Amino acid sequence: MGQTASLQVDGKIYELPIVEGANGDRAIDISSLRRDADLITLDEGYCNTGSCRSAITYIDGEKGILCHRGIPIEELAEHSDFIETAFLIIYGHLPSESERDVFSELLTDNAALHTTMRRHYAAFPERAHPMAILSAMINALSAHDRPKIDPGDDATFEKYAANLMSKVRTIAAGSYKTSIGQPLIYPRSDLLYAENFLHMMFSVPYHEYELKPEMVKALDLFWLLHADHEQNCSTSTVRMVASGEANLYAACSAGVVALWGSRHGGANTGVIQMLQHMRREKISPEDFVRTVKDRSSSVRLMGFGHRVYRSVDPRARILKQAAEDLLAALDVVDPLLELAQELAEVALADDYFIERRLYPNVDFYSGIILRALGIPLNMFTVMFAIGRMPGWIANWREIHNNPKTRIYRPRQIYTGEVGRSWRPIEER
Repeated sequence: MGQTASLQVDGKIYELPIVEGANGDRAIDISSLRRDADLITLDEGYCNTGSCRSAITYIDGEKGILCHRGIPIEELAEHSDFIETAFLIIYGHLPSESERDVFSELLTDNAALHTTMRRHYAAFPERAHPMAILSAMINALSAHDRPKIDPGDDATFEKYAANLMSKVRTIAAGSYKTSIGQPLIYPRSDLLYAENFLHMMFSVPYHEYELKPEMVKALDLFWLLHADHEQNCSTSTVRMVASGEANLYAACSAGVVALWGSRHGGANTGVIQMLQHMRREKISPEDFVRTVKDRSSSVRLMGFGHRVYRSVDPRARILKQAAEDLLAALDVVDPLLELAQELAEVALADDYFIERRLYPNVDFYSGIILRALGIPLNMFTVMFAIGRMPGWIANWREIHNNPKTRIYRPRQIYTGEVGRSWRPIEER
């Protein structure tokens, strides 16, 4: 028998197994606790709870390590691209040349929306948020495709996974076009993944958008760095929905909704709004940091700190350099990037942030890149969702193909009223 942890309750000792992950991370297995001791554990927000075993992504928050299928994010950012990384995350290995060709061809062949799908855009109000449209349209897509995938049926899975990954950018671009009153643009079969998205976003029937290699590269890297990030809010939502045997599209649509919140995918929008506010009101980084530290203030330093990382988010390092490179290549001076760099320097030198181990995260610089690409603020979280799609698909597949999967069903500690009885309305 392996190592155990002893729990003593009411004079009785319970031995709980200690399980160890591939990188040495350890956990106490409490799966038999309720059966043996009639107890559950309480961990609001799941700060200390491992909800599953997964072979997709590994994070060491203390050391600032992020790996997909065992490969460090730094290596993928330097040598790979979004499509190859997506394949790695979904299938567990880097694709051979033939596998990559087939996957890329599926993405190209499935980019266009069915004519009846395109009609759905007319039903949304003009000011509908693109995330609402994205979620609804992905669900609508399941009504058209009816994606029935049997566990282990890799050929059918690949078809629907590629279809969803391809169409999500078409749906996203369509939501933007609808919001500004422009006609939807069809995808082109001669363009690669990121190129096609920029084409569908910014081309108009009378003027083809000029694709710049440095912009395409920056967008591809942005998506690569967002492709998966372990058991965050949206990915855990996808797994929970998948555990009930919902189809791939329905589960990923739920992921979009979970991502929408300001504490999750909406954080990159918050960073830009914070920087715009500072510039508009002429607030110096020193004064802003002072306000953040004031306990009577509700002001937060957006893009700093992370639920998992207690050191620098490795993706933030890469995006910082990418933002500088992109603006230099475009010969653009963005005052918000300069302000962000000054703010980061002030915060990183302040004992308040040092003691709390608060460092820039991926959201701190991602908005600068999206601004340079011409992406409007209300589309920032949509861009995150497109990038995160491979991770959601991979996690759905992991749940779907596991014969031991049980429906996710957390428990609770009830804190409401007790001992009440129903009363007739005239006695209330």
